[in-house]
Amino acid sequence: MFFKGKIFKYIIVFLVSMVPLIELRGAIPIAVGLGLDKLVSFIIAIIGNMLPVPIIYLFARRVLEWGKDKKYTEKFFTWCLLKGEKGGKKLEAKAGKGLYWALFLFVGIPLPGTGAWTGTLAASILDLDFKKTVIAVMAGVLLAGVIMMAISFGLFEVIF
Repeated sequence: MFFKGKIFKYIIVFLVSMVPLIELRGAIPIAVGLGLDKLVSFIIAIIGNMLPVPIIYLFARRVLEWGKDKKYTEKFFTWCLLKGEKGGKKLEAKAGKGLYWALFLFVGIPLPGTGAWTGTLAASILDLDFKKTVIAVMAGVLLAGVIMMAISFGLFEVIF
């Protein structure tokens, strides 16, 4: 019975929003498809997407560095490090002094390979300021959430 209730559906939205590469870009359309309350789903997806950010910033780089030469994690951890470094360097080269604005846009524009996980990992690898990183990522997650809500409810179909 619990698996059919609304609370279970909100838990699904919350957990999906925490998954790397899917994040709230996948969680919001799922919430819409499940017929959940828009505002509650938006808030739950934002919280779920932001919850891993401090952990990623503080620990992901260390874990990836540790695991990049281990037998079972080498390929994946090396791929994550390279993706974070590549994204960070590209962001740094394009942004210059507007690095945190660039991080905000990188996280906020819902395209494949962008998002809170990748943006935070890149910021960690670049050794950016923790507080400014969290603020930029939070703003980006909010922007991505608004864009995904608009897409999920067909707002762009009405405009175009």
